[in-house]
Amino acid sequence: MDRNTILLFAGIGAVLLLATLIARVLRRRAGEVPNAVIENLNARIDAWWAMVLVIGIAFLFGNNGVILLFYFVSFYALREFLTLTPTRRSDYPALVAAFYFALPMQYLLIALDWYGLFAIFIPVYLFLLLPILASLGGDTTRFLERASEVQWGLMIAVYCVSAVPALLTLDIPGYEGRNLLLIAWLIIVVQLSDVLQYVCGKLAGKHKIAPKLSPSKTVEGFVGGVALASLVGASLFWITPFSFWQAALMALTVNLLGFAGGLVMSAIKRDRGVKDWGHMIEGHGGMLDRMDSVCFAAPIFFHFVRYWWA
Repeated sequence: MDRNTILLFAGIGAVLLLATLIARVLRRRAGEVPNAVIENLNARIDAWWAMVLVIGIAFLFGNNGVILLFYFVSFYALREFLTLTPTRRSDYPALVAAFYFALPMQYLLIALDWYGLFAIFIPVYLFLLLPILASLGGDTTRFLERASEVQWGLMIAVYCVSAVPALLTLDIPGYEGRNLLLIAWLIIVVQLSDVLQYVCGKLAGKHKIAPKLSPSKTVEGFVGGVALASLVGASLFWITPFSFWQAALMALTVNLLGFAGGLVMSAIKRDRGVKDWGHMIEGHGGMLDRMDSVCFAAPIFFHFVRYWWA
């Protein structure tokens, strides 16, 4: 990692340390009476320490480490998605193809820097292949729904998530060898927007923005979180190929997309009758609960950078 990457992680560590101290003080002041909000805050901060550590280790191993990390992120996200969707015996060939062909092939194509194929491999070839495999079983019961669920799972958990390590393939003039910082910027801005929307909503939230989809989201939380996270994204322009105002606009774009992604994934969870995608990360739910906003922001961010800067 270069000097800027080390400084960035040092800054993240300092922020997490401050947050940890504040959370522990709040817990001490609460006394022996458990407070659900404070306990949730402490659990979330502890989980963030673990996630930052894992990402930091992946960064130490360079491009291949990051590609491998997101391969496993996609694997667990796809497993969570398909676990909550009904399947039948005739869907097994499509599921096998999704997990053991499409998933590794997508990340192999990124490692090989084969943009022409990894950009269309899942949305074109696998989009057609999966229902073909499912139809061979001859089971027509809810066929359209079942086929669509596997296609959606692959698009969200693999194609969209893989757009994050795909940033490593971009050749940006004057930014050579620093693409890891671009990944760090995207993750920091989008995830910070989620956190700040939660905090602003708890502090000042009064008007529900989508009560049927996500009762905890408020207009005040949305506006405050997106605005503050966009400001942070603009202030971090020095680790990107963007100017200050370009970074601000890009941050606003990915934050809006991240919010939309959270709503869509919440709608799917409500349809399935669950609160979280899983229980993999204490205080955060499952992998998809943490990656829902990144799923929608990453592919748009990748193509914006590719067509305007690369």
